[in-house]
Amino acid sequence: MLFFSFVLYNNQCAIHNNIGDIMNTNSVWEKSTEIPKHKTLTKDIKADVCVIGGGMAGLLIAYKLQEKGFDTVVLEAKRIGRGQTKNTTAKITAQHGLKYTNLVNHFGETKAEQYAKANLFAIDEYEKIIKMNNIDCDFCRLPSYLYSLEENNNLIEEYENASKLGIDCYLTDKTGLPFKVRQALVFTRQAQFNPLNFLKVIAEKLNIFENSMVIDVNKNVVKTEKACVEAKHIVFATHYPIVNTRGMYFARMHQSRAYGIAVEGGKSLEGIYYSEDEGGLSLRNYKNYTIIVGEGHITGDNKKGDKFFRLRQRIQQMFPESIEIAHWSAQDTMPIDGVPYIGKYCITTPDWYVATGFGKWGMSSSMVSAMIISDMISGKDNPYSKVFAPARFKSSSADNLCKMGGKAIKGISKEFFSVPKEKFDDIKRGQAGIIQYNGEKVGVYKDHNDNIYMVDVMCTHMGCQLEWNGDEKCWECPCHGSRFSYMGELIDNPAQRHLNNISEKEKITV
Repeated sequence: MLFFSFVLYNNQCAIHNNIGDIMNTNSVWEKSTEIPKHKTLTKDIKADVCVIGGGMAGLLIAYKLQEKGFDTVVLEAKRIGRGQTKNTTAKITAQHGLKYTNLVNHFGETKAEQYAKANLFAIDEYEKIIKMNNIDCDFCRLPSYLYSLEENNNLIEEYENASKLGIDCYLTDKTGLPFKVRQALVFTRQAQFNPLNFLKVIAEKLNIFENSMVIDVNKNVVKTEKACVEAKHIVFATHYPIVNTRGMYFARMHQSRAYGIAVEGGKSLEGIYYSEDEGGLSLRNYKNYTIIVGEGHITGDNKKGDKFFRLRQRIQQMFPESIEIAHWSAQDTMPIDGVPYIGKYCITTPDWYVATGFGKWGMSSSMVSAMIISDMISGKDNPYSKVFAPARFKSSSADNLCKMGGKAIKGISKEFFSVPKEKFDDIKRGQAGIIQYNGEKVGVYKDHNDNIYMVDVMCTHMGCQLEWNGDEKCWECPCHGSRFSYMGELIDNPAQRHLNNISEKEKITV
């Protein structure tokens, strides 16, 4: 007989502190910036606009609306900038992989040009705001490289399409990377910055409520745990939309994760870099650090937990004298046709707006969202809005939609009717698994002191079976990307509720 101690879920604050300890990840931006706290919404209020979400997109939308004279309120479930914004590589670029070949082929040249101009204008708009507010955020203009280590005709085609759309670009085999590339497509005058230093300043004059999680939205009323906001217009800037019954965004996106490490002792790259090759790396400098991101996967597909290990091995080969100073991970919403959803939430909610599906390009897409949505609310036509319209749907996207829906169906049905093979004895220290317990499937994590943590393994969003992320010691939804700590606390949306813990006595016999 074996005896296991149980640590039960009784205090959310204690659990929140435990997440940082178990995951032990802080981005380079978190290490360099401290953002002042904002008050919690405790009484009902009215506003012209309520923006749900305090990341880069939400705050830029609020900033633009306030500039136009709208009384705007921002609601953030935790702390502003502490969701996905803190984990970005903070490249501000119109170069988004092989984007323009895809856009020309599936959207036509007119909309492809709209996309290009919107993202190029976004860079200029960041620079304008930074200069106007005298923000010290290490903003600088520099070339952006899309590179390949292989013979790649795709880059040539992308160059031809990008040039045709008016983008200043060229092909080269010379880069600042620590390895030789076969070819690279260079966009001139792109940018990078410190996102939290920027966000800290623009937040100073905004009406922000933190620790104010939205639990319901009904017509023009937004309900938090303690109070409500009545607003003429409502903007969902929550990374992933939290309302399922409108817009069907859960069927039009999946989420993916990637892993980042910042090191001292790298090298000056003289640009920002993104690989066209499968499994390639993203790189940039920040002051005397080199930031390397890679080892991406669909959220919910990292049970083994070797992503950081593999990334560290690759960094050691590139920069053998380097010293790691930070590591973290990021999550991206991936739309079916590669274009963000920015605009009206859906046709039945004319006063709701959404900004989501940014792929891996959240910084430029956040500014594009702010420009488009602030214009729409103020009644002004925006020249870039059509290509990003959430209501778009082309027959050419049907196959992708089926694939996206297939991911969700697979996640909901995966192992759904099977009996888990693992038992308590099979789970090693520092690992997790799904077992059959009292006739129910439960997720079990065993820490290094043999404490056992048991949670309901069905996602509180739409009931998909969760999977373990061995790198970050958390449960992830393979359907829509919700994430939960090993103790069941909600980490990332679209879920809005914690997992149920399996209540038991302090000790059980197995």
